[in-house]
Amino acid sequence: MDLIEVVHGERELFERAGHLFDVDEMACAANTLFTWWSTNAEAPKNPRRLKRLRKMFRLSAMLDPSWSQRAHVMAEQGAEVRVSPDDLNETLLLGDRFVIMAGDMSHGERSYSVISAPQAVQGIHALYEAAWRAASPLEVHDASMVELRPLTPGILTALNDGLTDEAAARALGLSLRTYRRRVAELMAAMGATSRFQAGSRARELGLV
Repeated sequence: MDLIEVVHGERELFERAGHLFDVDEMACAANTLFTWWSTNAEAPKNPRRLKRLRKMFRLSAMLDPSWSQRAHVMAEQGAEVRVSPDDLNETLLLGDRFVIMAGDMSHGERSYSVISAPQAVQGIHALYEAAWRAASPLEVHDASMVELRPLTPGILTALNDGLTDEAAARALGLSLRTYRRRVAELMAAMGATSRFQAGSRARELGLV
């Protein structure tokens, strides 16, 4: 295999790189829990139990209660889970020798870069470790989101429907001041600088 090889589609990826999944340690960075490796029935599964599995997810993806629940299930099964406020390209680090980076789907079938060039792998590992250190452990994230998460669907619906702050606050049973504070917290969680951007990202994630 070349030091950096681009393959197209999961089938080609699994055929050409499935053997790379036979590792003791795996780390994953993903924007959502609906990642291609963990959900695809045809994906190569590790033939032996991983000694360490780390999964890092974007904060906005954890606003959906169902995704948060699955993260907890993974943690209960032994995975180390952290939550990052930053954008994360979907990436799998397979041991210390190989990296798979998922491309977008703007041109149809998804492409994947299978990287084994030592310097590139080392650099990606360094970036991942920096992001991992800056991310919040799942239990810390939970404590910070305990009040915001139940309100998230209602706030996003209000923003999507174009309700005034006064009307949205009444609908959610909140004071106007509290509603505006929760909106600001939600925008920060989604990495949005405007309400329009927050609504756009919510639609991208399927939250509304």
